[in-house]
Amino acid sequence: MNALRSILFNIFFFAGSFFWSIALLWTLLLPEKKCAQIVSDIYGGYMTLIERYILGLKLEIRGVENIPKTGAYIIAAKHQSAYETLKLPYMKDLGYPAIILKKELTRIPVYGWYFSAMGQIAIDRGSAKEALDSIVKGCQRNLTAGRPVIIFPQGTRTAVGAQKPYKAGIAKVYRDTDAPIVPMALNSGLFWGRNAFFKKSGTVTFEFLPSISSGLPPLQMMEQLEKAIEEATDRLVATAQEISRF
Repeated sequence: MNALRSILFNIFFFAGSFFWSIALLWTLLLPEKKCAQIVSDIYGGYMTLIERYILGLKLEIRGVENIPKTGAYIIAAKHQSAYETLKLPYMKDLGYPAIILKKELTRIPVYGWYFSAMGQIAIDRGSAKEALDSIVKGCQRNLTAGRPVIIFPQGTRTAVGAQKPYKAGIAKVYRDTDAPIVPMALNSGLFWGRNAFFKKSGTVTFEFLPSISSGLPPLQMMEQLEKAIEEATDRLVATAQEISRF
């Protein structure tokens, strides 16, 4: 059943992405945040429908009370799957945040145009220094405009149970922007594996953890961030494994 659902989902995902990329071309002429709102509501809503009713995949969000109600902030999220990159930028609770992504994605015909139009932060990973500078500048621009920013501090998708170091880029962004950080744990990799064509039904959990205030020494922030995210992620994964009998 999961195999059949995955095949149908991928058909609707690619066909729907093509359709909405054409149908929403007019939004490219709008201001960044307005474009993000409309695309998020329509395309993000479409994705939620096919995830739930074709794939059988739902999303539970915890810890919304930990998201600042005012002011700019950074979300530092665990990254296990493409799932969170499809969900986080479209979340109304986050005020349609900007997300850091690979510059190659902006070169996808038509579909990639929306990343630039929505004000997402595209980085060229060819040069570490240039990539870091572009991340900081992009974060400062969006935070100044009142939009939260999403960063994956490990820099890439990490399989469930795998260990990857947290990169120093998050420390530089934290220091240079003077914005609080909201850690986010998840268990998406259990249901939507890294580069996996076949996916599993169930309930993915996103959990926003208590924020780390601005002004701490960067190394101290990094220690708190990694401890909070990894412990919460391990807990969410273990609970889902027990319930779903993976």
